[in-house]
Amino acid sequence: MNLQPFLIGEGWVEVLDGNPTARDLFKRHYSYRPRRGGRQNELIIGPGYKLLLLTADARSLCAWRKEQHRADGQTGVECAIFRREGGDLASDLLKTAMEHAWLRWPSSRLFTFVNPKAVAPTMVRRHPVWGFCFYKAGWSFAGLTQKGYHILEKVPA
Repeated sequence: MNLQPFLIGEGWVEVLDGNPTARDLFKRHYSYRPRRGGRQNELIIGPGYKLLLLTADARSLCAWRKEQHRADGQTGVECAIFRREGGDLASDLLKTAMEHAWLRWPSSRLFTFVNPKAVAPTMVRRHPVWGFCFYKAGWSFAGLTQKGYHILEKVPA
């Protein structure tokens, strides 16, 4: 793992897309797909306006992006990546990451996709819940994609 000594302190630190520590964390995210031909992915967030957050202890990653025109019809700012390998509760980390996103894009709807085939559910009252940390952070179910991914959203208060 690439650890960077400038990440001192607590909470989220904004880093550039392509940061080696962020890239290492992303490689362990379920949505990571290596490029064909063995080439290295330098950037980890797709097109659009970006905000890449890494915790100071380099154990959590959150990527936000805003695209002007999305083919899937979603509007707002997408949480493209959220990965926690340690530290604070995932829902608490997510809440503070949401604050950073709203500082960049005030009053924007936040949304994400959760693949229920790739993420283990959390059992809540004997029912499976995918993306439980998002629900604990105040997000709600907003539908399904054609591929069956869960769409979760958080509309600002």
